[in-house]
Amino acid sequence: MPVRIRSKARYQGSVTPSALNTETDIISLGDQPDDFILEGQVSLQNMASDDAVVLRIYVAVDGTNRVKSDELSFSGAQAIPVVRIPAVTLAYNAKPRITVTQTAGSTLKSFPYSIIVQVMEVI
Repeated sequence: MPVRIRSKARYQGSVTPSALNTETDIISLGDQPDDFILEGQVSLQNMASDDAVVLRIYVAVDGTNRVKSDELSFSGAQAIPVVRIPAVTLAYNAKPRITVTQTAGSTLKSFPYSIIVQVMEVI
């Protein structure tokens, strides 16, 4: 069955955790009109030598309960600061959530991001 992209949404901005060890949403989506593709980037360009962060991705495999699907930890200034979130096809009710938690550092940092969501449809 052939499919095409029905719609595309861009989510761009920057998040700053309110405190150390506070998981902060970069993006948190609900159900979509149909299955969809999600991809993007998160920049760690503002990290300094004393910083540490954890990026987490959650999905609702059963369509209801989000569970962790990925977790990446980073410490110090990053030589390659952009973390790529590869394109992944998800069920319409996967409810993806991407978060950042700053676990160390003398000042809270901001984390720029760019996420693209492409909703598919059967033609």
